[in-house]
Amino acid sequence: MTRSVTLRAWQREALQKFSDARQSDFLAVACPGAGKTTFALAAARQRLAGERLPICVVVPTQHLKKQWADAALRFGFHLEPDWSASSGTLPSDMHGVVVTYSQAASSAAVLARRLEGGFVVLDEVHHAASERSWGDGVRQAFGSAWCRLLLSGTPFRTDDNPIPFVEYSFGDHGDAMPDYEYGYGEALVDGGVVRPVFFPRFDGHMEWINSEGDERSATFDDEVQRTEWGGRLRTALSVDGQWLPTVIDQAHHRLTELRSAHPDAAGLVIASDQDHARGIASLIEKRHGVVARVALSDDPRASLVIDRFAGSDEPWIVAVRMISEGVDIPRLRVGVFATTTTTAMFFRQAVGRIARWTPGLRSQKAFMFLPDDPRLRIHSAAITQQRRHSIERRRTRESDDAIVDPLRRPTRDEEQMSLFAALSSTVLTQAPPLDGLDPTEDLEATGADLVGYLVDLPPAPPLPGRSRAASPGGLDAIRSRKAEKESLRTRNADRLRAIVNLTGQSHAQVNGELNRLTGIAKVNDATLDQLEHRLVVADAWLAALA
Repeated sequence: MTRSVTLRAWQREALQKFSDARQSDFLAVACPGAGKTTFALAAARQRLAGERLPICVVVPTQHLKKQWADAALRFGFHLEPDWSASSGTLPSDMHGVVVTYSQAASSAAVLARRLEGGFVVLDEVHHAASERSWGDGVRQAFGSAWCRLLLSGTPFRTDDNPIPFVEYSFGDHGDAMPDYEYGYGEALVDGGVVRPVFFPRFDGHMEWINSEGDERSATFDDEVQRTEWGGRLRTALSVDGQWLPTVIDQAHHRLTELRSAHPDAAGLVIASDQDHARGIASLIEKRHGVVARVALSDDPRASLVIDRFAGSDEPWIVAVRMISEGVDIPRLRVGVFATTTTTAMFFRQAVGRIARWTPGLRSQKAFMFLPDDPRLRIHSAAITQQRRHSIERRRTRESDDAIVDPLRRPTRDEEQMSLFAALSSTVLTQAPPLDGLDPTEDLEATGADLVGYLVDLPPAPPLPGRSRAASPGGLDAIRSRKAEKESLRTRNADRLRAIVNLTGQSHAQVNGELNRLTGIAKVNDATLDQLEHRLVVADAWLAALA
């Protein structure tokens, strides 16, 4: 039996092209917020056609593992986001696993054995070139897979480490050649997919001591040596100056205005490092009396912080790189770009965090507040050009040649040297350029924009072990086997504590005996049927002690 899923026009078109291609590697490039995850999971259902083959999704960050597992469940796929290679195998009662690129590289040998002939999704695949070891590991881990679906939120090129399974226009150092591409401009024309993003840019006057110990001063408009660009930008972004507090005040004012019509609209500040993030959160609280959540990459609770923020109506979150690619918080509508990372790819991904459309609102302008740094000026101009062209096309409904989004080779950010010190920074004008706040330029979604297309998909592959019937309601009604296993682990832990209390044996002794009696090596690696059997054995032990 098939199931129907509603897809956007581009997703349906990409799915047809993927189906027709029938090749081992397929690269789909779609702008952030367009719905790459839904496309990929529909593609997996279509290509697998009910056949049980091992599945692996590879993602850039730890937080995205859970997000992908939750999304996969809606398509009938049960993926384990907490898998580790220590067991030497994949969970036998799940369809597959979700791992990070780092994990794939370190577990390449195990994954290569278990994913032979399997289906692999490489999300934001350009991360495979972040380190040479990652690229080598990904190639080893998934080289024998039956199908590799590669996803990216932005067109990319590589200058150092070629990305495995990607075809380039000029050997290993040209532009990546996607099999399907859907850009920001196209998404704006379609309507109801992404928001029009505006870029208030602020000039400033900065004074700093450079890495050589020399005192410098400049505005963003002044001609300075490229080696001084980093120091000028870091000075503007210092929480001890006046530039950043002034820009955050402007962003908070804009967010307050948006929340009058969109009550849970939120803002994101992208900070340079963890101390910077904490300083910005403190600044927001002192100046505006609201608590800003902070998501730090080394905090084990970071994913929980993001999840709770996404489901709340709190106004601000500050992050370093935790909220970058793929993280879906549609209520984000204001951003402050307060990081020294200025590559075109990072900038586009940052803009993507505030560009995701929220159903139910017709007008959804989003705003990314920027330093008027020359590099960011170029990046924002490319998106602004697409935005203006696309809105005009929607107004006239005339076809036109698509605007080319210029790709530039990423520049490496300068290292902060020991003698550098920010001295002062001020905003030169309280009013940003009209490029960021054009009152006549807007995009409103209509009912026609939001119409989807029903596509029939083959059933999801069956799961081994005891069958679980899905309740009525289609793709969204399938219960997570991971959740069932977590519940059983909790109940097993309760029985273990009770036996320890009654027998006086140690925790390790009771746990070892229960595992021996049920043939389990480790509870965390046990299947659902094994956990249920262990619970029965534990209950029998308790009954004998009564």
